[in-house]
Amino acid sequence: MPLLTTLQDNFNDNVIGGNWGNSYGGVTEVGGRARVPLAPGVYAGYQTGRSWTLAGASIFLKLVTRPAASTGTDVSANFLVTAATEGTSIGFKYNAVTAKLRLQSNVDYYDATAIEITYDPVAHLWLRLREDGTNIYWDTSPDGSTWTTRRTLATPAWVKTSIDTCALDLYGYRNAGVTDFAEYDNVNTLADGAVVNGAATLTSDSALTAAGAVALYAVADLSGDADLAAAPALSAGSAASLAASFELTVDAASTEIPEVAGLAAGSHDLLIEQGATFVQTYRILDDGFTWDGWSARAQIRSAPADSGALLLDLAPYLTVIGTDVRLAIPAAVTQTLTRNGVWDLEMYKGSTVVRLLQGKAIVSLEVTRT
Repeated sequence: MPLLTTLQDNFNDNVIGGNWGNSYGGVTEVGGRARVPLAPGVYAGYQTGRSWTLAGASIFLKLVTRPAASTGTDVSANFLVTAATEGTSIGFKYNAVTAKLRLQSNVDYYDATAIEITYDPVAHLWLRLREDGTNIYWDTSPDGSTWTTRRTLATPAWVKTSIDTCALDLYGYRNAGVTDFAEYDNVNTLADGAVVNGAATLTSDSALTAAGAVALYAVADLSGDADLAAAPALSAGSAASLAASFELTVDAASTEIPEVAGLAAGSHDLLIEQGATFVQTYRILDDGFTWDGWSARAQIRSAPADSGALLLDLAPYLTVIGTDVRLAIPAAVTQTLTRNGVWDLEMYKGSTVVRLLQGKAIVSLEVTRT
């Protein structure tokens, strides 16, 4: 069952992705954002297929551009998870006429107990909807990291029964006024992921003679948002990519910190077969570097940050040997995994922390049983 937690898009390729196959009304992907036009009397929206699950999941995004009221009396930008039943949905509505943010759980298109708060373009820039098996939470954030819960509601029954039948609908509407648009960004990701290729410079306090490359063990790409002339290499057992979002600088006196610490965490999904032994090795290929004195930690959670339920602590299954970090999960442990989630891998030594990898943890459910 694909949890909404695993739906990610930063809209940076200017192509509407396959997850948004039910989009309508002339939406476009422009300038790294999902653009939804608001023309009088026309509904338009980015919409997924009806194949997702909100139960035990979370979904967050950034409402970057909001429509103006103009002369309209019904103008809104919406972020809703919808059920297969018409008019049943849950999520956020920005009302451009009243400048209110409505936190709603609709049945027959309405929620008589909805909460409305005055919209703050800074404090409410990021919006998140999450479910933990007991409640639904509506959260807001100025930066996508620090969240404030604005409403809590006992989980409606349809959320728990709507497995693989929900859709995410990011839509806009106006009944009158001048045509404009709403823009959404960063669905379940804080990374914008823009890539600039080219020669680069690495600054340091002394001359550098060695260079490495960040790569994955099988297939890998290294790209940077800033100039890169040297980078250590990270390897893993399947395809993924690392991207740097700023220029690397090296202090020659700080040799205990690997150059990979200056890079954004690489994107790498764990593909775990339930009931089967899982083994992967991640390797640094920087000449002369080892992980001696370092420790590894990793977790699989239902969602990022504190809102995500812990599905599996991977620390007991991590081994650090020289340049390698080995993850070996016994079959008896993978047997306990029944749902998808997200994960990351961190290396730490004292107060120094290097976040190496992050991505989805996708569980292929077992058929054969003992």
